[in-house]
Amino acid sequence: MAKATKRNPERTKELIHKAALAEFAEGGYGGARVDTIAARAGINKRMLYHYYGNKDDLFLYVLERAYEKIRTHEEKLDLENLSPEDAVRELVKFTFKYHHDNPEFMRLLNNENLYKAEHIKKSKKIKQMHSPFVDLMKDVLKRGEKAGEFRKNVDPVQFYITVASVAYFYLSNVYTLSTIFGRKLSSKTALEERLNHCIDVILGYLRPKSG
Repeated sequence: MAKATKRNPERTKELIHKAALAEFAEGGYGGARVDTIAARAGINKRMLYHYYGNKDDLFLYVLERAYEKIRTHEEKLDLENLSPEDAVRELVKFTFKYHHDNPEFMRLLNNENLYKAEHIKKSKKIKQMHSPFVDLMKDVLKRGEKAGEFRKNVDPVQFYITVASVAYFYLSNVYTLSTIFGRKLSSKTALEERLNHCIDVILGYLRPKSG
């Protein structure tokens, strides 16, 4: 395996990334071991250090790839060509389903918050990824405001944090919430009900204030 991957650096990097993503998602930054990542990737540890420097650099790379993945999928939603209300519906639907289908993303974020964003603070790439998306949110909200469908002066950053939070909290706490309330909140029916509720909550907030 080591000889084969040495001749194909891009494949080697991808093997390392997949192994590191799994290891960091399962054990967090503190629990992950470079030896284990190398073993999962089927390479020797020296090759891992050759490509990624150290454990800190590798964890940051995994975080950057995770953010890059969700931003890339968001771009494909084509929100700028949808009506404001449809754009919001699509965004909420996508955000909820993405978090559900990519639990490793939530685990990475949970872990990085334990370290107070110590690794993300070093990344210019992640900040640059978010700037165009905030502008896109601003455009959707302004179009809705101009059409009289949305309230005035909605902060696009606050708006996006709220969209993410209504999906994130439910899914990241689904087992404890299911136990506490005696409901199987991870069932297909419960997930559909929650998604519809999230859409109603977000659109309800955006409606113009009466009077």
